[in-house]
Amino acid sequence: MQVSVETTSGLERRVTVGLPADTIDSAVNKKLQDAARTVRIDGFRQGKVPMREIRRRFGKSVREEVLGELVSNSFYDAVTKESLNPAGYPQIERTKDQPGEDFEFVATFEVYPEIQVQGLDKISVERPVAEINDADIDTMIERLREQRAEYSDVERACEKDDRVNINFAGTKDGEAFQGGTAENHDLVLGSGAMIPGFEEGIIGMSKGEEKTIDVTFPEDYQAEDLQGQAVQFVIKVNSVQSKALPDVNEEFIKNFTQKDATLEEFRVEIRENMERELKNAVKTRVKKEVMDGVLENNEVDAPKSLIDQEIDRQRRQMVQQFGGGNNFDFNTLPAELFEAQANRAVKLALVLGELIKQNEIKADANRVRSTIEEMAQPYENPEEVVNYYYENQQMLQQIEAMVLEDQVVDSILEHATVTDVEMSYEEAVKQPNQEQE
Repeated sequence: MQVSVETTSGLERRVTVGLPADTIDSAVNKKLQDAARTVRIDGFRQGKVPMREIRRRFGKSVREEVLGELVSNSFYDAVTKESLNPAGYPQIERTKDQPGEDFEFVATFEVYPEIQVQGLDKISVERPVAEINDADIDTMIERLREQRAEYSDVERACEKDDRVNINFAGTKDGEAFQGGTAENHDLVLGSGAMIPGFEEGIIGMSKGEEKTIDVTFPEDYQAEDLQGQAVQFVIKVNSVQSKALPDVNEEFIKNFTQKDATLEEFRVEIRENMERELKNAVKTRVKKEVMDGVLENNEVDAPKSLIDQEIDRQRRQMVQQFGGGNNFDFNTLPAELFEAQANRAVKLALVLGELIKQNEIKADANRVRSTIEEMAQPYENPEEVVNYYYENQQMLQQIEAMVLEDQVVDSILEHATVTDVEMSYEEAVKQPNQEQE
């Protein structure tokens, strides 16, 4: 076997592999001889079919089978011999493929980048520190009351916090624009669901009333053609409903807990849930800052093949989240939607993988169990949930991977500069992307 390697660009390699004709012929002849002993052909006794007939009938297909096996095996031998670490599957091109002659193919593929992790001591992390007080619990109970709010029709002008049912039609320079028209649309006034000025323009209207309001789309609006544009909306109010919040009584509490509980017990349970949420939020914020710091201090070339695989994974995940089912072709989702996130995920995986390898980090079994037990705590029968994870290998591996990532983050934090920042519960649980809204 003859092998030559060419670096075409960046991480891409072009490997040319040559195989002598006698190697191929020998393998083909052996398979044909094996077939001659077992094949059944009308007019011939089993095992007595002439080789020329075997070759005529099966020679071409057997040669293709042999070549497929030889290409696969020789590619593996070639990259092993040349100490190459392919990322993804190679593209195979047969450059010499004539029976009786030497065979040659070219494999084009990307390799994993060589990574030297650095700059961990340059990473700075701000870790939120927050306490949960009675006022925070009161606020949470008010949110739960809002979730159970009931609305009833009223015959008066609408006010903030009322729910109105409206028809609206928007125009820009007298022309209707996409997404600017709806009928029988429910809207809670003061919810901020619509662009600035829209909800304010409805307040004071009564059932059956119609009016035109002037508003301006925000400069950062998602539809570029409407950013900063002045428009008009014709709005008709179909109904006005006022909101009534439930009392915090035994019946209300039963909606949120799996056991009979007094108000004080309910508050204790809320606090425990909030503490879990706070812990997870702090962990998420710290992890994001760590990951941002890792990428900032480590330039990594990500193989396109791995990015493409990650894009496909995220496509499938989105389809599952939105209930697309098996009939939905995830490839119809534009790759551009996932490219930046996939690029980041692959680069992080490469760097973290190198850290795991260098430090020989393995998922701590005790930490895996405590993580599962914590996840199971809110359920009515936590032990059943724990057993479910340990009886389901795929689910268990997901937790082990999560714990392993947490351990890598902890090891990075040992080198990073960590500053504790005191803040309120609300500030601590709000994720960075929410703060920018």
